[in-house]
Amino acid sequence: MRERPGRHGERGDRGVRPPDLRGPLRYLRWLIVCQRRRVAAGSVLGSAWMVCLALPPYLLSRAIDDGLRPGSWPALGGWVAALLGVGVLNAWLAIMRHRTMTRVRLDAVLRSVRAVVAQATRLGGELPRKVTAGEVVTIGFGDVAVIANTLTITGPGVGAVLAFVVVAGLLLAVDPLLAVVVLVGVPLLMVLVGPLLGRLQGVEAAYRERQGLLAGRFEDMVGGLRVLNGIGGKEVYAERFRRSSRELCEEGYRVGAVTSWIRALGVGLPTLFLGAVTWLAARMAAEGTISVGELVAVYGYAAVLVVPVEFFIEGGYDLSRGLVAARRVVRFLSLGPGAGSGDGIGADPPAGPAVLRDPESGVEVVPGRLTALAGARPGRSAAVVERLGRFTDSAVTWGDVRLDEVDPARVRSRILVADNDAELFAGPLREVLGGARDRDAEAIERALYAAVAEDIVRGLPDGLDAPVDARGGNLSGGQRQRIRLARALLADPEVLLAVEPTSAVDAHTEAAVADRLRAARAGRTTLVTSTSPLVLDRADTVHYLVEGRVAATGSHHELLEREPGYRRLVSRGTDDDPVGGPPGAPYEEGVR
Repeated sequence: MRERPGRHGERGDRGVRPPDLRGPLRYLRWLIVCQRRRVAAGSVLGSAWMVCLALPPYLLSRAIDDGLRPGSWPALGGWVAALLGVGVLNAWLAIMRHRTMTRVRLDAVLRSVRAVVAQATRLGGELPRKVTAGEVVTIGFGDVAVIANTLTITGPGVGAVLAFVVVAGLLLAVDPLLAVVVLVGVPLLMVLVGPLLGRLQGVEAAYRERQGLLAGRFEDMVGGLRVLNGIGGKEVYAERFRRSSRELCEEGYRVGAVTSWIRALGVGLPTLFLGAVTWLAARMAAEGTISVGELVAVYGYAAVLVVPVEFFIEGGYDLSRGLVAARRVVRFLSLGPGAGSGDGIGADPPAGPAVLRDPESGVEVVPGRLTALAGARPGRSAAVVERLGRFTDSAVTWGDVRLDEVDPARVRSRILVADNDAELFAGPLREVLGGARDRDAEAIERALYAAVAEDIVRGLPDGLDAPVDARGGNLSGGQRQRIRLARALLADPEVLLAVEPTSAVDAHTEAAVADRLRAARAGRTTLVTSTSPLVLDRADTVHYLVEGRVAATGSHHELLEREPGYRRLVSRGTDDDPVGGPPGAPYEEGVR
């Protein structure tokens, strides 16, 4: 069932508040609310630190006015001691503020990463159909880090506001005109930077999107490097990648141009503001309106004010980037877990084995039988399997219940789709086969035998404890296919839907797999897609597909006798029938 966007006050499993997916701002607010005590502590420490920055200029001015007089050594010593104490206090506040805000950022990173990983796990085999692996990596690392950095505004960002108010008050005590200059000047600086922050959101969003696409293309290129080498397409794909890299670089320059202006204004405008306030105060001191100590204080206040002004600008910059990143994270976390997985799912699945029917193709999978789909276009057969496995929208029924009305988790617990794109994660072979559950040695041996994969274990130096690289990089294509099949058989699902389980093995191994698969799944519901006569001959029922629909159904031998198109398909076009066949013969073009 698709998870509803969390509302504040609601709690998920184990008291964990679910992410609020109603928008990027609400997502950021969720990260704050989940650690509100720590954020509050960071705000207090940041505010105290920022306000204490304004105290040294005041103490220094008093030391000058009160202490630099004949016989005023006690006053000078007292103000100097106070200045030293404030310095030590501010150093401690700075350390604690930084430590607390680091924890705030790390907590936000971990919460977002946990949410992204949980969503990727929840989507399972549907993940590659909805988003590229590169996009997930970009979200899980880059966007999450940007979001965490945005939470800095909850600490020194809040303190910057208070420091601005305190400095304005101190300047008001010196001279109202100086206070007015500060109260008007600082908001004016923010107004000047505002349009750039809006521009940054646009270019940053475009850059992030293109970065995710490029990362996905790189991941695809690395994963298919052997194939690209084999067909001579490596240079073509590499040139395409280089072109996309140049486009991303140009997009990055646009982001950098806006960012550089924001950074420059973040440093330059406060400095100009400092100069203006200092010049005005110097004129007042020369006219005798304020004392020398007050002049020093005003300079100190203006210098201190540079810090909160920089935080205002930096906070706006971080918030702009954080909203872009949060929008991408929210969009990923909002992806539904399955076809027809909206609200209202609650139908109970059949209590026991039941017929799976796909009205679009006319395929029926009868319980307890080995069913095969044979079509000249493997993609059409795989599409039927995706509908039967509830990976795409369809009107498939399971017994008397529509499959899309059943909770996806309950479907996954009983119906397993095994295809050749399934991931093989890095780890010992035993764990690759068994997954999260411990499997006894006998069950593993039976699964390996049924998949004709015993030789793989014997060929590895440490047997079942031998490491397997990510995606089975240290295994051949045929070995990976048999390991995937063994893993599916070891899971022992009620319904197994296998896509081309023998496409990467030789004829001898294919015959053995067909025999052992039938024996291992005896009495269990199994469907395979294949055009191999060795596999089709072992099936109880074969559905011959033309343009994705059932053109004929029967046993392998029955279809050979009465369907010329089927005969050409399974014999790879080598029988005596003419290629075109009789008029109206049900065959597909492009038969191998």
